[in-house]
Amino acid sequence: MSGHSQFKNIMHRKGAQDKMRAKIFSKLAREITVAAKTGLADPEMNPRLRLAIQNARSQNMPKDNIERAIAKGTGGADTTNYEELRYEGFGPGKVAVIVEALTDNRSRTAPNLRAIFTKNGGAMGETGSVTFNFDHIGFIEFPAAVASPDAMFEAALEAGAEDVSSDEETHEIICRPEDLGAVREALEKKFGTPNAARMDWKPMVQTPVGDLETAQKLMNFIDLLNEDDDVQRVITNADIAEEVMVQLEAE
Repeated sequence: MSGHSQFKNIMHRKGAQDKMRAKIFSKLAREITVAAKTGLADPEMNPRLRLAIQNARSQNMPKDNIERAIAKGTGGADTTNYEELRYEGFGPGKVAVIVEALTDNRSRTAPNLRAIFTKNGGAMGETGSVTFNFDHIGFIEFPAAVASPDAMFEAALEAGAEDVSSDEETHEIICRPEDLGAVREALEKKFGTPNAARMDWKPMVQTPVGDLETAQKLMNFIDLLNEDDDVQRVITNADIAEEVMVQLEAE
């Protein structure tokens, strides 16, 4: 699997997402709260908050949860100071890994993540040891049903996107990070709310994973990272062979 499929390829399996739904909501709420604290409470005037709310909605987070998270960030009740941190390293199969965290205690987060790396066939590296192999991008995803590939391609490029890939399930749009808000708004007017809109990391070189055992170890490693409350996202450059992905999905 290659090209735009890398984004599907490196995310957790749907079963793992379903099992972790409560934890996912907690992480989304934390991002909403931090976005509300660091900017205006009005999503229309706060791009970070607008994206956080949109991503929460794409995960079917209840409206009450979203409103509570905003109120927590703007009401002065939450005095917790969060830091945005990035950790880098290698996982099973020498796959490059980026971990984005939002933490109120880096002295807790770093040792926890280092332990997950070292106990599961990986190694945490220094800052910059992995990200030089990735492009920092804006990423937007729409369901395939909202438009034909040609219509999405034309609209996305007109909105300022750099690349568009479509298949039977989704349209994936890539743009410069600074253009994410403008491109998302233009496409949302035409096609409705996207499945996702976020800053992302696109691997320039992918690491092939061609056997089931390595893929299982990698997925378990990613799941363990995501189970940590401070971890917001895990990105890899894994290119798991299609037949291996079929076996993983069947588990």
